[in-house]
Amino acid sequence: DFGPGNLEKLIEQAADTGLPPHVHAIGDKGVRILLDVYEKVLTRRQMVEKDHRWRVIHAQVVHPDDFARFGKLELVAEVNPYHVSDDMRWMEERIGKERSKGAYAFRQLKDAGAVLIFGSDSPGTNAARYYLSPVYGLYAAVSRQTLTGEPKEGWFPDQRHTIEQANNAYTRAPAWASFEEDRKGTLAPGMLSDVAVFDRDLVQVGRARPAELLQAKVLYTIVGGT
Repeated sequence: DFGPGNLEKLIEQAADTGLPPHVHAIGDKGVRILLDVYEKVLTRRQMVEKDHRWRVIHAQVVHPDDFARFGKLELVAEVNPYHVSDDMRWMEERIGKERSKGAYAFRQLKDAGAVLIFGSDSPGTNAARYYLSPVYGLYAAVSRQTLTGEPKEGWFPDQRHTIEQANNAYTRAPAWASFEEDRKGTLAPGMLSDVAVFDRDLVQVGRARPAELLQAKVLYTIVGGT
């Protein structure tokens, strides 16, 4: 049964088990439908202000009226920054410039109160393949440009992240979103540590020369602390 009400029924079943729902939502109508269902279930269960960490995956194209709802409902927005570098080639042609302002609006989601976490969405689809390396996501988040540096000023540049914010969205925030902040997400004694060591300081590069992020190479990795 995939008729009206089925998604709400499934979310209710997940809530019964304590399992935080992770639901994909692409397009302003799809995002609104999911927000409506989340709001209905969270309100009915008096869970809005509880530590639920329910997740909207992609949150890709959000209506201007719906950004504030992410904060109101205390939701996690799991987004894929490299989509900006790839999809900007055709986005405005397909949905128009005004609606495109709500596409990959990472800063607006964060400013609205969503807990923003980054992922690669790798391997992608038959139409587009996405890089697994996070340097491409870091680059997209801080530059909002294609891999060839277009447009020069960035695509909707007011949605850029700082390199520090982008790093947090790849590390500390995802650990929190998955209830693992006590053992993952930061470099500290006693924490689990899978670490990639690069040939340059990604923070300094991200601040001053974002395009150089694409040239960063991994020197070695530390897995499980060794």
